[in-house]
Amino acid sequence: MDIGQYMQDVGRRARAAARLVARADSQTKNQALRAIAAAIRREAATLLAANREDVANARAAGLATAMVDRLTLSAKGVEAMAEGVDQVAALADPVGEISDLKFRPSGIQVGRMRVPLGVIGIIYEARPNVTADAAALCLKSGNASILRGGSEAICSNRAIAALVQEGIAAAGLPADVVQVVDTTDRAAVGHLITLREYIDVIVPRGGKGLIARLLAESRVPMIQHLDGNCHVYVDAEADPAKALAIVENAKTQRYGTCNTAETLLVARSAAAHLLPPIAAMLAEKGVEIRGCPETLASVPGALPASEEDYYTEFLAPIIAVKVVAGLDEAITHINHYGSHHTDAIVSENYSAALRFLREVDSSSVMINASTRFADGFEYGLGAEIGISTDKIHARGPVGLEGLTSQKWIVLGHGEVRA
Repeated sequence: MDIGQYMQDVGRRARAAARLVARADSQTKNQALRAIAAAIRREAATLLAANREDVANARAAGLATAMVDRLTLSAKGVEAMAEGVDQVAALADPVGEISDLKFRPSGIQVGRMRVPLGVIGIIYEARPNVTADAAALCLKSGNASILRGGSEAICSNRAIAALVQEGIAAAGLPADVVQVVDTTDRAAVGHLITLREYIDVIVPRGGKGLIARLLAESRVPMIQHLDGNCHVYVDAEADPAKALAIVENAKTQRYGTCNTAETLLVARSAAAHLLPPIAAMLAEKGVEIRGCPETLASVPGALPASEEDYYTEFLAPIIAVKVVAGLDEAITHINHYGSHHTDAIVSENYSAALRFLREVDSSSVMINASTRFADGFEYGLGAEIGISTDKIHARGPVGLEGLTSQKWIVLGHGEVRA
C-alpha cells in the first residue's frame, strides 16, 4: 500500500463528504446516531470479544498497565459508549444557530451563525470508546471525521467502526462522513497531520509522546492537551470527611486517566489532623506517597519527593504530596507545576473557594468535587472528543460547540454604505 496516496484519497473523500453532512438536517443526523447506539448495544458481545483479543495482544507485547487499563472495555463500558451516542442525539444541534443579532444605525442586522469546522482528524491511542465518541460528536456537529486509532486497539476499533458505518448508512448519509484509517502503519499519522488542504483541525488523544510529536510536526491546527497533572488542595477549612472521600476518588478510582489527581496539597495549619488519615487511606490502597519534608515527618513510609515529581503525570498508584502555607502557595504551586487541566479545592470557606476558581489557570477548576468529573459525559456534553488546555477556540472538555465556529452574518433590506 502506498500510504501517502491512501491518505490523500481519504482526505479528498472526507472533504467531499463534509460538504454533504454540513447541510444535513438534525433529524437525519439524529437518526444515524440512534442507529449507531442501537447497533452497539446489539453487538455488545462482539465488541467485547474483539476487545479481549486486543487486551491479550497488549499484555503479550508488554504494554504498560496504564495503557492496558485504557484499552480494556467492560459490559458497563460498552453500554456507556452507546448511552453517550444517544445523549449526543438528544442534545440541541448547534449548526445554524444565530446569536447576537443586532440592528446597526445603517439599518443592517449583524449577528453570528454557528457552522461546522469541516474535516476533523482524530489521532488516539488505546481507548476504543473514542471511535464511537468522536464519530458521534463530529457527525452531530456537521463535520466529516478521519479516525486513526492506535495499533493496540485495532480489533476493537474495526468492530466499532463497522457499527458506526451501519448507522450512517441507515440514515442515508455518505459512508465517507466517518472514515477509520485502516492501517496500523505509523507513517499514516505523518501524512494525516500535513493534509492542510483537506483537514481543518487535528484532535490528538493519547500519551505525552504522541502529542509532543504532533506539536512538533503537525501543519494542521490542533485542539490538544499535553498531559494531565491534576491537583487536589485540602484547605485549612476543609471538611475532613469530604477531603478523604474526594482524594480517594480523585486518585484511586482509576490511575490511568488524564483527570486523575497526581498531586495532593494540604494547608499547613490543618495538616496535622487532615493529612494522616488521607495518607493512611492511600497507603491501604497501595498508593506510593512521595512527599515534602513536612509530609515525611508525619506520614510513615512516605518517600522523598523530587522536584520532577511535582511536574509528573504518574498514571500509576503514585502521588506527590506537599504541605503548603495556605491558599496563596497552593495557587502558585498549581499554576507553576500543573498542566492547566483540572484542579480542585476542598474547603468550606466561600471566599477561599472563589479565589481558587478565579486564580487557578486551568481548563476545569472545582470546589468540593473530585477531579474525575472533568469529562464531557459528566458535564452533560454527551461525550467529548478530547480535553483542551489551550486558551483559543475551545478549552476543557470539547463537545459539540467546540467542534463548530462562528461566522458573521449580515441581514440587509437594500442598504448601501454611504
